[in-house]
Amino acid sequence: MGDKAQSHPGAAGRATAADHPASLRNVVLVGHSGSGKTTLVEALALTAGAVNRAGRVEDGGTVSDYDEIEHRQQRSVQLSLVPVEWDGFKINLLDTPGYADFVGELRAGLRAADAALFVVSASDGVDGSTRMVWEECAAVGMPRAIVITHLEAARADFEEMTRVCAQAFGADDPDAVLPLYLPLHGPQAPDGHAPVTGLIGLLSQQLFDYSSGERKESEPGPDQLPQIEEARNRLIEGIISESEDETLMDRYLGGEQVDIKTLIEDLERAVARGAFFPVLAAAPAAEGAKQGIGTVELLELINRGFPTPLEREAPGVATVDGKSRELKACDPGGPLVAEVVKTSSDPYVGRVSLVRLFSGTLRPDETVHVSGHGLADRGHEDHDVDERIGALSTPFGKQQRPVTHAVAGDLVCVAKLSRAETGDTLSAKDDPLLMEPWQMPDPLLPLAIHAHSKPDEDKLSQGLSRLVAEDPTMRLEQNQDTHQVVLWCLGEAHADVALERLRSRYGVQVDVVPHKVSLRETFGSRSAGRGRHVKQSGGHGQYAICEIEVEPLPGGSGIVFVDKVVGGAVPRQFIPSVEKGVRAQAAKGVAAGYPLVDVRITLLDGKAHSVDSSDAAFQTAGALALREAAADAKIHLLEPVAEVSVLVGDDYVGAVMSDLSGRRGRVLGTEQVGSGRTLVRAEVPEFEIGRYAVDLRSLSHGTARFSRAYARHEPMPPQVAEKIREQAKEAS
Repeated sequence: MGDKAQSHPGAAGRATAADHPASLRNVVLVGHSGSGKTTLVEALALTAGAVNRAGRVEDGGTVSDYDEIEHRQQRSVQLSLVPVEWDGFKINLLDTPGYADFVGELRAGLRAADAALFVVSASDGVDGSTRMVWEECAAVGMPRAIVITHLEAARADFEEMTRVCAQAFGADDPDAVLPLYLPLHGPQAPDGHAPVTGLIGLLSQQLFDYSSGERKESEPGPDQLPQIEEARNRLIEGIISESEDETLMDRYLGGEQVDIKTLIEDLERAVARGAFFPVLAAAPAAEGAKQGIGTVELLELINRGFPTPLEREAPGVATVDGKSRELKACDPGGPLVAEVVKTSSDPYVGRVSLVRLFSGTLRPDETVHVSGHGLADRGHEDHDVDERIGALSTPFGKQQRPVTHAVAGDLVCVAKLSRAETGDTLSAKDDPLLMEPWQMPDPLLPLAIHAHSKPDEDKLSQGLSRLVAEDPTMRLEQNQDTHQVVLWCLGEAHADVALERLRSRYGVQVDVVPHKVSLRETFGSRSAGRGRHVKQSGGHGQYAICEIEVEPLPGGSGIVFVDKVVGGAVPRQFIPSVEKGVRAQAAKGVAAGYPLVDVRITLLDGKAHSVDSSDAAFQTAGALALREAAADAKIHLLEPVAEVSVLVGDDYVGAVMSDLSGRRGRVLGTEQVGSGRTLVRAEVPEFEIGRYAVDLRSLSHGTARFSRAYARHEPMPPQVAEKIREQAKEAS
């Protein structure tokens, strides 16, 4: 970090950078869409010598955003792993999408990483969703650093952005968010903008000039030292305040000069334990340059300041029957415990699983136990199977580079795990274990689809099952009430990618249709009906007459059938036939074609014929009686009502409550949740929240979250019900 310091303990003496957890670094890049994460990854790969020019590998492809869908949409839509080696360390860079629809990929990256780089654009600042991710990282103590990009933009101001970051990320301690370097500006252009050509190290007081295409170190001029004095003093005080040596601050304030080696060691320890969050600057390499501005400094910070996998507390582990299991932290010689953090399909090798190892060592052609539990509500069946793994490889763009093994703490791609899904645990076949799952957002935007043609229909089921196996933030629903296939997604962009993957990867063309809500019908008043089914057409005729009474019941009662026939007017053997006919008609509906619920149907009387009465005749009579009763009664349409909980910043509470009221919602109450957040609880008809996932994001600038749960069915307002009935008539 400006001056050479001792390497991380245990970093020397190994054959390769991936042979021991101490030489590994797993870093996830976080930031809003367009902040420059992918460009930064490519610049780091260039500096580390992993690519021949910015973003390019040997076959001419890019190391990140190499998927065809990403090319078409011109943004990241999936988690990408880019491994590089620097100064004897292997660094696994995890590039995540910044768009909110792909937050599942971000969470997978957070699970696989041990530290996070928050990428902030100097031209866009810090958005609300990035602040929320910062708070999540803070809650689990994940070490973090901040990289400011787009310094080449007009009016970009590094000092101002540093203040913005301190305000956004340092609410508890602004002095824990401070720059390690200041930009070095070149000659001022005619438009007044002075391009960034290098950096000034605040601790080392050295200049790092990148204007030649490679970093060159030099001494600052006498006129430059006063410019950095204030920032340097503040940085030193910030580092000392986090020092484990409690006497250091008193000595420093007393005028003692603190050795720079001591400062760097204290800085590295504070960063590694998540107590200090350095701010750096970076810019992509110019055409023909070998290094991007700030990339060497960033790689040094990752190697020497970020923790090793040995320093991370592993997620909870249990046996498949639920008994807790203690494991030694990141032990290559321990029992195998690994997790599938991403699943993808390759047209040549089939399913490829990106796996993070938390314990043990993985080798090709081993038989492992695959455990998946807890996602049955999203179309993922619980499973415990043994599978033989295929080749191990490390990804680099579209390439897969074979490796002989992977140790605890590393990330590796595993081929031919046909049953493994994202979130599954891999363990030894004779010692099956299950890892505690990570938190994934609920998909709340419904996408109703059906196959475009008969050939598509034959492939649809398999394509959908593969899709949800890859992405646990999708939920597949076969709605028994509406007879629709519904793919629940996180947003419109998420849905677009799902449709594109169905088409391009699995050869399935689907049509999107309006999503239907499960409506019900019920009687609004007591009514009676007589069903008469009498026919004679040669041979045995059909003869059945029954009289019923229908009365409404409280919500949730279903269909209650009562027999009050006296004197054998309806023979005993035909009473179940009447009930069967009534229930069959109730399932079809009596007004607009929706199931009838919450009524008591009482069979009062009837007539039978000794020869012509039959089971089928009384079923028909029961159905006719119910339809006649409905014709003389007021029928209510019942709509499902959801209980909605919205977690929103205090600034948007009024707008959210007003919006919910405009959706025919009833606000039940609010409560404070932490600092600056409010939980709004309401009941809202499901008709009104089909696109709420999209609308709420727009309303709250991406800072609100909501959950929904079915509460009950209740009568629709008459004007809404009439509109639904008219639509049903037109459809028929």
